[in-house]
Amino acid sequence: MELDFPTYSVLEAAHHLRVPKSTIRYWAAPPNPYSPLTVVEPASDTLPTLLSFLNLAELHVLSTLRRKHKLKMQSIREAILYLSEEAESEIEKRHPLLSPGLQTDGTSLFLEIYGRLTNVSFGGQLAMQRMLNVALSRISRDDYGLPIKIYPLARHYSIDDAPTIVSIDPQRSWGRPVIDGTGLATQIIGERFNLGESIEDLVKDYDRPRREIEEAIRWEMPVAA
Repeated sequence: MELDFPTYSVLEAAHHLRVPKSTIRYWAAPPNPYSPLTVVEPASDTLPTLLSFLNLAELHVLSTLRRKHKLKMQSIREAILYLSEEAESEIEKRHPLLSPGLQTDGTSLFLEIYGRLTNVSFGGQLAMQRMLNVALSRISRDDYGLPIKIYPLARHYSIDDAPTIVSIDPQRSWGRPVIDGTGLATQIIGERFNLGESIEDLVKDYDRPRREIEEAIRWEMPVAA
């Protein structure tokens, strides 16, 4: 799968990231595709909206920030636009939240801009910086700094104890959430469990640790619309 190829529907992105689909629409696919409230530019500008793996990574960053902060989206968008103007490569211009530099000096720059636009206190900026660092640390990159795997954050964990059992890798299972390091989609495990198969049977069938099977099932629990 190409990293920037339109692949995921809004519903799929919501499922894979465990984020309400209404939130995905608000950030990446508002009723008017050209609305200034759009924060993530979707890979496809036609309807229905389709998102790329890189879009998914951007939404992961935003959803992690949103866990503890009421984001002012217009200010977020302005901060992102500023980073885009300062970016050196074409891909960083289109996806500034995924810039490798954001994990160093760029993080402070982004939060400084956002804080200036919203009057967020310095303490508030530090709290946001921690969340942003967590989000970025859960993205694996290749030698060129491009995102190649996401370890999304599930709602049933705090940011301090969230495991890295489930990952989204565009090279595995068509980019669906899998048990990390395998092509075993959480969706398949969840479906089998919901049809009445026991955790013990699934552990034996897939020869995986119980905690991985349990996490896959937990990952497939419904999320609010």
